[in-house]
Amino acid sequence: MRIARWTVSGQPGAVGEDVAGEGFVIGSRVVEFPRGLTVGAVLHGGLALAAELHAEVEREAAPGRSLAEAGRSLAEVQLLAPLVPSSIRDFVAFEEHVEGVSASVDGKSEVVPEWYEAPTFYFTNPHTVLGPDEPVCPPVTERLDFELEVAAVIGGDGGTNLTPAEAGGAIFGYTVMNDWSARDLQSREMKVRLGPAKGKDFGTSLGPWIVTADELEPYLDADGFLAVRAEVRVNDELVGEDLVSNMGWPFGDLVAYASRNSRVVAGDVLGSGTTGNGGCLSELWGRRGDLTPAPLREGDVVRMTVEGVGELVSIVGAASPAPIIPPARVRSRARTRGANR
Repeated sequence: MRIARWTVSGQPGAVGEDVAGEGFVIGSRVVEFPRGLTVGAVLHGGLALAAELHAEVEREAAPGRSLAEAGRSLAEVQLLAPLVPSSIRDFVAFEEHVEGVSASVDGKSEVVPEWYEAPTFYFTNPHTVLGPDEPVCPPVTERLDFELEVAAVIGGDGGTNLTPAEAGGAIFGYTVMNDWSARDLQSREMKVRLGPAKGKDFGTSLGPWIVTADELEPYLDADGFLAVRAEVRVNDELVGEDLVSNMGWPFGDLVAYASRNSRVVAGDVLGSGTTGNGGCLSELWGRRGDLTPAPLREGDVVRMTVEGVGELVSIVGAASPAPIIPPARVRSRARTRGANR
């Protein structure tokens, strides 16, 4: 099953307005969920509810009319991000990416021993999520970059301190994820031993839909890794390609680690981290020692394709200058009020 959200322009009674729809993508058409349910509600209900709704859609198809004729054509709608995330955790699960990007961001190519001990992640901004074809408006940056990722979406009850097997069962499905990055801002702020922050939180693209976990079971290898091919193109030129099974940990382990002494809930998004072999420009800059390929510029089109999941196309929009904040003021470090008067 494929789950999506979309807008439709010019429906009767809503001239000039966009009408939202949430439901299944069936063939080349979108069909709304029965009972007026939303993606959020279906994620909370889990895969069992999704399967029940899909069967209901099949039963309600008009006599003599195929299911593929229900709903609307994909050509009539604009897909949105397939969910409103509860949270977004982004992991760094590809060793090859760490090798290359560390040279570009930190000036030294290395994989620290601590990387191998646990699947590290950071939280990014769930309020700046972008959908397919939606332009990203980055901060003023000279090193705008993409990151090719696959993201797991949690469904059902989630949980705390899940085992890897339990965590794998909490995965509702997968989507393509582009973790936009302003590498010059990221490099500066991470020297403070926190972050990334403003180098990342201006935009994360998700889409084009969520593919339910059962659809990707044929791609699981003997060790439980998702062996799907992922590619990224900039202006139709192939920049990176990798197998997602080159992750250091399978997705179940990522979810289990996220739940450790914490909680994962329906609607949480967990990114795999950037694939290797050109999954982002920064990895290539670090390996080559120069800015080749060139950083992204306004008008560039980034196309990410993940086998079995789908294709996410994004456009680079104009940079968005922000108000200036002054640097830190020199302080006296007085410990009582008025001591420096």
